[in-house]
Amino acid sequence: MNVIEMKNLSKYYGKSRGIIDVSFNVEEGEIFGFIGPNGAGKSTTIRTLLSLIYPTSGSATIFGMDCIKSAPEIAKEIGYLPSEVFYYDKMKVLDLLKYSASFYQKDCRKRIMELAEIMDLDLKKRIDDLSFGNKKKVGIVQCLLHEPKLIILDEPTSGLDPLMQQKFFELLLEENRKGATILLSSHVLSEVQRLCSRVAIIKEGKIIRLEKMSNLNEDSYKKFKLELKEAIDKGYFTLSGISNLEIKDKTISFLFKGNLNMILKKISNVDIFNLWIEEPSLEEIFMHYYEKEVERR
Repeated sequence: MNVIEMKNLSKYYGKSRGIIDVSFNVEEGEIFGFIGPNGAGKSTTIRTLLSLIYPTSGSATIFGMDCIKSAPEIAKEIGYLPSEVFYYDKMKVLDLLKYSASFYQKDCRKRIMELAEIMDLDLKKRIDDLSFGNKKKVGIVQCLLHEPKLIILDEPTSGLDPLMQQKFFELLLEENRKGATILLSSHVLSEVQRLCSRVAIIKEGKIIRLEKMSNLNEDSYKKFKLELKEAIDKGYFTLSGISNLEIKDKTISFLFKGNLNMILKKISNVDIFNLWIEEPSLEEIFMHYYEKEVERR
């Protein structure tokens, strides 16, 4: 069963592009990744899905119900964490969470206390005394306090320190084990790789790839940067799997996809002053997917 179904969902702001013909499904019990660079259309898709803004065309359903016609009913079973959270500054955290819980007509007091302890959140503080990271924690507790069937997260870890990110991921996995379906929107590839089984990639408002995470990992690139003791001819690094090759004086950078032993053997034959190997940014990876998409057309 699909918890979320989107069919040719489009949103324009006047003549400006929001999203164009976005279509994908999220299955029950799945942790689904929705990734793309900033400005690609992730938040617009989510806001349209939640009927916070209305689509220009296309349709979407959640729990088999139309997102616009059944929005109030659907909202009772959804936990939503927006990329930026704004609250009543003068309220205390606990009062705000109790107020949020009142919309769901269930006793959430025990769950609020559990979540606040996990996220190390001081319930007695006023909202305007909180840092950005602590306001994000309030958003996380608010999103999960009613034990929703569907959790929708838009850039959830911004503002959280690494320890809190780890606790948050463990919390999400536990919610998923209990049966919650999760849609995770992010521009941080490692978050999606860590949690998700499938992923949709969006760029410039369009879905350019829908893929199992296992396939995406097999197709992954590494980013190499070398500082050499002496300049070298560009032709030396003409090797299958190398792309985005740039040489500036004695500094060489490129993306590599393929057998790492081959490229390491190649590198071992030059005199290296320094070497970095890291995950490329999503933007760098997306350029490859986008170029392939253009080539197909």
